[in-house]
Amino acid sequence: MQMDVIQQVALFRGMDEAELAAALSALSAKEKTYEKDETILCAGNVSEHMGLVLEGSVTIESNDVWGNRTILSHIEKGGTFAETYALLEDEPMLVDVIANEKSNILFLRIGSLNLLQQDISPWRVKLIGNLLRISSQKNLHLTGRSFHTAPKSIRGRVMAYLNSVSLQKNKIDFDIPFDRQQLADYLNVERSALSRELSNMQQDGLIIVRRNHFEIAKNE
Repeated sequence: MQMDVIQQVALFRGMDEAELAAALSALSAKEKTYEKDETILCAGNVSEHMGLVLEGSVTIESNDVWGNRTILSHIEKGGTFAETYALLEDEPMLVDVIANEKSNILFLRIGSLNLLQQDISPWRVKLIGNLLRISSQKNLHLTGRSFHTAPKSIRGRVMAYLNSVSLQKNKIDFDIPFDRQQLADYLNVERSALSRELSNMQQDGLIIVRRNHFEIAKNE
């Protein structure tokens, strides 16, 4: 188990080595490796386990019965997923979790927290506080995505998304975590139409695009 990575993640912030060891034991931590495009958790299933990305990255997707895909978020190394479903336990998942590349995932049985309500050990108090912080950050992300998909035009959606990334990174040139198809699925647009609009935006002097690297042109 990659303890050096685990100690650095937000979920275990503030824990010393003894507290971390106690938490991992109580939560029945187990690690599993997935190949690119492999399904980690499937919509319709219930799970009392949340996931922590130790290596690689995953996407959270909504795939309907007609074959339409919408990417809701991208989780990188150190990020977590499915904590809400794990705490609710009996709530079927509405999304799929897919490995974006070869990834190592640490599963934690946080549904067991409901069985430990009388336990006020320091690690548990810290874990609950960290989970609350993580959930709040994810609520902000989902709110941000609603802004990204609100504009009616493809250009408006692209500009809303790139503006958010620029603000978060505090720079005008950056990499995004999506390839072209994933960006189209995230913005709920057709890939060909997105590629055409990105080309038009580049010709209009709004952006510079190199694969998944973007630079926003400043107004002179």
